[in-house]
Amino acid sequence: MKIATSGELASRRKRYAAAMIEVIVGVCVLIVVLVSLFAGVSNSFTVTQAARENLRATQIMLERMETIRLYTWNQLLYSNLIPATATTSYYPLAGSNESKGITYRVNWTVTNAVMNPSAAYSDRLRAINVAVFWTNYYGSKHQTNVLVRSRSMTTYSARDGVQNYVYNN
Repeated sequence: MKIATSGELASRRKRYAAAMIEVIVGVCVLIVVLVSLFAGVSNSFTVTQAARENLRATQIMLERMETIRLYTWNQLLYSNLIPATATTSYYPLAGSNESKGITYRVNWTVTNAVMNPSAAYSDRLRAINVAVFWTNYYGSKHQTNVLVRSRSMTTYSARDGVQNYVYNN
């Protein structure tokens, strides 16, 4: 005895097959969305860390630059009050057992101001450049990549500048 499948059973199988295809497409879309979401979140953490490092480097440069206006002309040119290099950390107040974070190297240079065309007061003007360097380590524990980052800032100081107002009053 042969039993023929009814049209209703075949129709139900086609609907189930169509539903399975919809589920597979939905899962694929969900995977793409989740991978994109993970990439976006991990990229936002990287961007936030880079912004914090840049902000700390800018804070270090501004701290150094603000001390310049307190130096007299002779201190600026002829003393060793301005060290050529210095180091500071991301979190200098950490205890002895705590990590101090990223170490920043600070380089100072005081040079004659280059002006084009040359001005009559150029011998009474100095260019002060502060450069900050730090190193990032990223990658897996088996393969570490090194990225040296830097920021710099230049200002000018004149022999008859602000420091005379500070010390002569």
